[in-house]
Amino acid sequence: MSPDPERRVAVVLFTADLRVHDHPPLHTAVRRADAVVPLFVRDSGVRAAGFDAPNRAAFLARALESLDEELRARGGRLVVREGAVAEQVRAVVEEVGAQEVHLAADVSGYAARREEALRTALEGTGAALHVHDAVCTVLPPGEVTPTGKDHFAVFTPYFRRWSGSSHRSVLAAPRRVEVPRVASAALPPREVAGVSPQLEPGGEREGRERVRRWLARSASGVDAYEERHDDLPGDATSRLSPYLHFGCLSPVELADRAQRHGGVGAEAFVRQLAWRDFHHQVLAARPAAAHADYRPRGDRWRSGAAAERDAQSWREGRTGYPVVDAAMRQLSAEGWMHNRARLLAASFLTKTLYLDWRVGAAHFLELLVDGDVANNQLNWQWVAGTGTDTRPNRVLNPLAQARRFDPEGAYVRLWVPELAGVAGRAVHEPWKLPPERRAELDYPEPLVELGAGADRMRRARGLDRPG
Repeated sequence: MSPDPERRVAVVLFTADLRVHDHPPLHTAVRRADAVVPLFVRDSGVRAAGFDAPNRAAFLARALESLDEELRARGGRLVVREGAVAEQVRAVVEEVGAQEVHLAADVSGYAARREEALRTALEGTGAALHVHDAVCTVLPPGEVTPTGKDHFAVFTPYFRRWSGSSHRSVLAAPRRVEVPRVASAALPPREVAGVSPQLEPGGEREGRERVRRWLARSASGVDAYEERHDDLPGDATSRLSPYLHFGCLSPVELADRAQRHGGVGAEAFVRQLAWRDFHHQVLAARPAAAHADYRPRGDRWRSGAAAERDAQSWREGRTGYPVVDAAMRQLSAEGWMHNRARLLAASFLTKTLYLDWRVGAAHFLELLVDGDVANNQLNWQWVAGTGTDTRPNRVLNPLAQARRFDPEGAYVRLWVPELAGVAGRAVHEPWKLPPERRAELDYPEPLVELGAGADRMRRARGLDRPG
């Protein structure tokens, strides 16, 4: 059947925005068109680039199921295609005679190339491409900039401007989505090999329920966030980052709900959303920061066989520093890691072992269900001293961090079962136990003495030279 030329049809290409609530591309398409094709393309380019990691693939499969369920509840459905995005979008446009294609803006170099390929592919079809801002962030990258520059390089002045800016209004989910007749592939399977055993389920419905509980709890929810978000055993963070990464939740709606909730905890939580926006605006302005030093410091990172052995011990959670090992084992088990644990694990790799931040960033992207290029790479650079931190020589001492954020060792004992029988604070320094007690533990000696890595870093950067 040929498309009806009198009927206005739009395509909404879903990427990292897998929801129906507060979705500007879908909202606009439903308002302007008689019928809409909600389209997701299983992108062969993502798989080829190695970003189709098992944890994210499993979370994505459930998120797409949830999106399809939400659309079916409104009379529609999700249309799935496989292959190169631009080719598949053009094919759908031609099949249904679409006049418009709607897409959320993104900041990575890959997203920029995808958008350019879409524009080229749509030439001659008569379909216009509309790219919508503030779908994946609260404020669009470039919305606020310092005088004479294209982005903020330091968070604090960015946050002042961000806090003083108004974000767009939250949009209601459409009541009905009419989808024209068009072929679709099957949704991707839920079962994915190599998934972390304790991976949490994806999807908009799950994400929205978690937000509801997060805002309602007092002892471990948003009201306690300012006081407890660094508490390792307390696990009092929101755990919403995977849902934000896949766009199952709208950052605009989340900021709006937290601000209306009020209180110091909500303010601290909104600040974290601003950090997320900050990293996106940095990457939008400097796409090369995904793989190159944002601010080169002259580092001569360790390499060779010994360096790789240390990196592998770090990956396996066998460094001999219990809080670091607990963090790395949580990552393996859950595909997620407490934010404070991410900082200290990253500092240990870059500042104590003096290994290239890209080694750690790649491992995190392999396992993190919320593995976002902007946040992952730029947080790693912040810790390594090559990014936006105004104190590039900052070192997080794992013992000091453990005593402060896991004072009785409960986090360590949870994730390092070899040390479960070591009571109290002694668990953070097992090398100080009596020799006969240490012999009973299947736990390694420390890879390196604390301070040695920082000294090596200072020498490599020439910071120990007089004058």
